[in-house]
Amino acid sequence: MKKRMLILFTSLAIACVCVTAQPQQPGGPGKPPSPEERVKHVSERMEKELKLTAAQKDKLAAAYKDFFAEIEKQKNKDGKQPPPPPPPPPVSKEVADKLSKVRDEKIKSVLSADQFKKYAEIEKTMRPPMPPGKPGEQKPPTPDKKQ
Repeated sequence: MKKRMLILFTSLAIACVCVTAQPQQPGGPGKPPSPEERVKHVSERMEKELKLTAAQKDKLAAAYKDFFAEIEKQKNKDGKQPPPPPPPPPVSKEVADKLSKVRDEKIKSVLSADQFKKYAEIEKTMRPPMPPGKPGEQKPPTPDKKQ
């Protein structure tokens, strides 16, 4: 009986180790989506939410493609690109706001007034979260709470 329990326990422990030791999938949490992936995601969401025509979808995708391409240019304008694990340097808020206005003007010319109003609401939910504090500033470690 003890031998069976030992074999059962050992088998269970090996199974747990095998399951948790699976390799990380490519494009895991450390890699941001490419501009093409972002355009595809935005296009699919807007088409679903706004019920776009084919022409509207194409123009909206083109506006976002231009927007993301300009954002990438601004990130890499010094010619140096950091190694893949750390994120690229952030674009200044002024540059991003200017590019967003250009993109939104293109989109506004494509959508109806109701669609654009709904687009503006959806677009706010799709923005990446801003980290707390200023760029490059780290939060001080919080003391462990003992209970």
